[in-house]
Amino acid sequence: MTDAIKTFFANEEKRHLLLTGIGGISLVFSFFDLRGMFDPAWVAVILCGFPILRGAITALVTSFDIKADVLVALALVAAVCIGEIFAAGEVAFIMSLGSLLEERTVRKAREGIEKLAGMTPRTARVLCAGEEKIIPADDVRVGDVLRVLPGEAIAVDGVVISGRTAVDQSLMTGESLPVDKDVNDAVFSGTVNQLGAFDMRAVKVGGDSSLQRMIRLVESADASKTPIVRIMDRWATWIVIAALLTAIGTWLCTGEIIRAVTILVVFCPCALVLSTPTAIMAGVGNATRFGVLIASGDALERLAKINHVAFDKTGTLTHGKPEVVAVRSFSPSLTDTGVLALAASIEQRSEHPLGRAIVAHAKSLGIIPQDAGQCTAIPGRGVVLEANGKRAYGGTLQLMRDNGMEADEKIEAAMEQYAAVGSTVIHIGTDNAIAGIIALADTPRPDAGKTVNLLHAEGVETILLTGDNAQAARHIAKTAGIRHVRAELLPEDKVRIITSELQASASDRVCMVGDGINDAPALKAAHVGIALGGVGSDIAVDAADAVLVHDDIQRLPQVIVLARKTAATIKTNICMSMFLNFVTVALAAAGMMGPVSGALAHNAGALLIALNSARLLGWKYNPREKTHAVQASAPQRLLAERQE
Repeated sequence: MTDAIKTFFANEEKRHLLLTGIGGISLVFSFFDLRGMFDPAWVAVILCGFPILRGAITALVTSFDIKADVLVALALVAAVCIGEIFAAGEVAFIMSLGSLLEERTVRKAREGIEKLAGMTPRTARVLCAGEEKIIPADDVRVGDVLRVLPGEAIAVDGVVISGRTAVDQSLMTGESLPVDKDVNDAVFSGTVNQLGAFDMRAVKVGGDSSLQRMIRLVESADASKTPIVRIMDRWATWIVIAALLTAIGTWLCTGEIIRAVTILVVFCPCALVLSTPTAIMAGVGNATRFGVLIASGDALERLAKINHVAFDKTGTLTHGKPEVVAVRSFSPSLTDTGVLALAASIEQRSEHPLGRAIVAHAKSLGIIPQDAGQCTAIPGRGVVLEANGKRAYGGTLQLMRDNGMEADEKIEAAMEQYAAVGSTVIHIGTDNAIAGIIALADTPRPDAGKTVNLLHAEGVETILLTGDNAQAARHIAKTAGIRHVRAELLPEDKVRIITSELQASASDRVCMVGDGINDAPALKAAHVGIALGGVGSDIAVDAADAVLVHDDIQRLPQVIVLARKTAATIKTNICMSMFLNFVTVALAAAGMMGPVSGALAHNAGALLIALNSARLLGWKYNPREKTHAVQASAPQRLLAERQE
C-alpha cells in the first residue's frame, strides 16, 4: 500500500489532480458556510495557491522574470490580506484547474509520441558464435546479426540475410496488410514480425533507427519557441505593470481597497498566455494522428503562410523506381510475351535497376526466366546472353548496332513515341535482328494529381523542381497537373530558385517537398521543408520541418489547412482574452464586480481559451472540391491499349 501511494504521488499529473480536487471540495464547504474552527477555503489557498506563489518567487529571485504567476500571486496575497479567503481560494483553484486542462490538452496532443515510444523494443536477440543471446536493444551495434522470432518487435533497422516472413509495418508506413520480406529486404525498428523466424544484419541502431528518429522529431515540437509565444511573454510583463498601476490608481481615486484587489484578480493574463501554446500543441497533435510529424510549433506557424509548394520529382511525385510500362514485339516469331520472357532470361542476373525491373515484371505475370547460358554485362551498353550456340542481347540501341542490328522505321517510331513521354527504351535482339523493345518509366503516384488539385483549390501554386531531363519533367508535371516546371537542376540551382525567385517577395512563402539527399539544401532554404519519411533519406528527414510518415503526399493540403486553422484559433484566443480582460477590469474599477465574481469571470475565460484550442484535436479535413486521382501516364495507356 505504501509503495502504491508513493507511485501515485510520484506521478505529477495525478498529484496535481488530487490536490486540485481537494481544493475544489474545500471551496464547496466554504461556499455553503460549512465552517468549523476555520474557513475551509484555506485548504484551496494552500494546496492550489502555494505552487503558484513558489513559482512566482522563484522566477523573481533567480532571474527577475515577471510573468503571469507574479500577478496571480499578488492577487492571492491581496485577497488574503483583506479577508477575502474564498476569493483567494477560488483564484487558486480555477488557476490550478486551468493548468490541468492545458496539461491534458498537451498530453492528448502528444499521444502519438507516446505510442511511438511505447513501441520501442527493449531487447534484441543477437547471434554470437552460433548462439542466441538476449541483450538490451541499446547495446546492438552496426553489423551485429540478430534473430527475430514470430510475434517479436524488430529492435533496429537492418537487412534480412536469411529466412522469409511477413512484417506488420503499420506503425511506420500505415500499410494495413503485412509486407512480405525476403533476403536483402529492409526491415525497420518497431515493426512486428508476423510469420517465420529470420536473421538480419543491423544497419541503423540506437538513435539512428527509423523509429527513434521519428520520436525525436515529434519530441522537438516545442510551442514555447514560436515568435507569437515570445510576444505573449513580453505582453505578460507589461500587463503585470499595467495591473499594478491600475489597481493603485483605483485605490487612490476611490479609497476602496477591494476594488484594487478585484482588478489584480481579473487582470491576470493567464488566458492571453495560454492562447498560443495550447493551440499549437493541439495542432501538432492532430497532425501526428494523420501521419504528419511536425518538428516545432514555429514550423506549424510558418506553414500557415505557405502560398507555393515546390515538388521534387523522383520519389516524391513518382514511385522512385522504374517499372515496365510497355512491351512491343517486332519479330514474326515472337509475341509480346515472348519478348518479355526473352528479356527476363537475359536480365535475370543483372544488377542494373532496369534489368531488375524487367525480371520483376515478368515474374509478376507468371513468366519464369530460363536459367540457361552465360550472361556477360557490357558497361554502358547492356547484357549479352549466350546459350546453345546462339546469342541474345538486351540493352541500348548502340549495343544492337555494335552487333550488326539496325532499327527500322517502325522501331524508330515506337522509340520516339515512348521517349516523348519520358520512358527509357530497352532493345531486345537476337542473332541478326531487333526482336522487340521494352519501355520503362518512373510512374507517378496515383494520388499526385488529387494532391495538386487540392492545393490549387486552397490557393496554393505548385512548381516542379527536378534534376531530371526536361522531357520527363514536363510529362510528369502535365500528368499531375503542375503548372510550372524547372528541370535539369543541381541542388544549388533548387536553392537559388527558391530563395531568389520564388521567395523574392516578402509575401511569397514556399514549402519544399522532397525525399532525397540532393533535396536537403532546398528543404532547409524553403520557408517550410517537408520530407517523405518512408522513402526519404536520413539527411532529407533531418533537414525538414515536417515528415510525411506514410509517404502520403495527399496529406499536404490537409496539413496546410490545419496550420491555417491553428493560426486562426490563436488569433481568436487572443481577441477573446483581451476582450475579457478589458470588460472585467472596467467592471472591477466601477465597483460592479467583486473579487469572487471577478475570479470566476476571468478564470472561466482561461478555461474557455483552453477548450477552444482543444477543438483542434478533433478537427477533420473537408476538401473544398472533389478531385480525381492522377490520370494514367501515356506509356501506361499505350500498354493498356495494346493489351486490349
